[in-house]
Amino acid sequence: MQNSKIVIAALFITGLLISGYQCASTELTSARLYIQQKNYVRALEVLQEDVSKNPKSDEGYFLLGVVHGEMNDMNKMVESFDKSLSISGKFSKEISEYRISHWSTYFNRGVSDYKKGTETENIDSAKIYFNSSIENYKTAIMLEPDSANNYRNIAYAYLTAGDLDASVDPLKKLIELEKPEDGYQYLGEIYSTLGANKMIEYQNTKNTQDSIDAINYFNLGISVLNEGKQKFPANAEISASLTQSYIGAGRIDEALQEARVSVAADPQNKDYKYNYGVLLLNTNEFAEAENQFLQALEIDPEFENANYNLAVTYVKWGTEMNKAAEEKGIISEEYKEKYHKALPYLEGVIEKDPENIFMWELIGKVYTVLGMTEDAENAFSKADALRE
Repeated sequence: MQNSKIVIAALFITGLLISGYQCASTELTSARLYIQQKNYVRALEVLQEDVSKNPKSDEGYFLLGVVHGEMNDMNKMVESFDKSLSISGKFSKEISEYRISHWSTYFNRGVSDYKKGTETENIDSAKIYFNSSIENYKTAIMLEPDSANNYRNIAYAYLTAGDLDASVDPLKKLIELEKPEDGYQYLGEIYSTLGANKMIEYQNTKNTQDSIDAINYFNLGISVLNEGKQKFPANAEISASLTQSYIGAGRIDEALQEARVSVAADPQNKDYKYNYGVLLLNTNEFAEAENQFLQALEIDPEFENANYNLAVTYVKWGTEMNKAAEEKGIISEEYKEKYHKALPYLEGVIEKDPENIFMWELIGKVYTVLGMTEDAENAFSKADALRE
């Protein structure tokens, strides 16, 4: 289809040069001849004379656009075409075909450079290809500003090049033009990532503005993802990103609700169960957190984070039970049952990560509570040795 459009444009130019126009000025007649001879420098000179003498020369500006296009100056081509159209619509069909033919060239260059970048192992070379791809897509956007694929492709190029901020505007434009599923998904994820990055900056700088910016990004993500969820309720990725954005914004009740939706929509997704379990753990809903982590481990017994957080659930659960009993003046050993349940999971994590100081200290505390003095001393000694 694209090649046929190029042929159409080329045939049109040839026809234009052969047929001519009535009452053409000397400059226009000369310009058509120079264009036929591919002498674009002289064609440019005489056409500039034509429009200088006749500022209302729709044909003069049209031919100027053709010449600038042949000389690969897309900015001046578009500017000349726009001036021709502002005078009359006489060449509107031809201008449209000519713009499409050039758009096809630059769009395909963008695709080609992007592909080369993804296939290149050298980081510097890949960066050069991605930047070239982006520049070609920018030109394609100038030529066909209402083509949704321009904005989708340049956004992907920015993302692959690691420029999250630059990808935001083209994705917003993509949503404006087409409202596609991938537009909502990617833009929501990007806002969530930008929010998380800003929150890390805040933790390092303690600059209040970084925290404010982070919350703003999370809320922008929530807005985009909610709109996307309304249009594409079956998209589990949108729902999962929405959960993370709610968490980032500190809107925990909404995060819990969204996590429940994700688990219900895809009950065999271990990550959804794990994320829901973490939320429940952080709100001290220990029994349901235990349930989610256990289900995640049924799907994947080697899921290390689920093993760890299940152990933490039991430890926190036991601690809360003991605290509640003490506040009531009750002496009870019931809470130790939770510590016993934590042990195999803690031991499993340590077996896979024996250099983890925090885990040795945690299991040492559990051994202490359970009266396993020798095991506790060994655990604390291991932690001290690793620290040294």
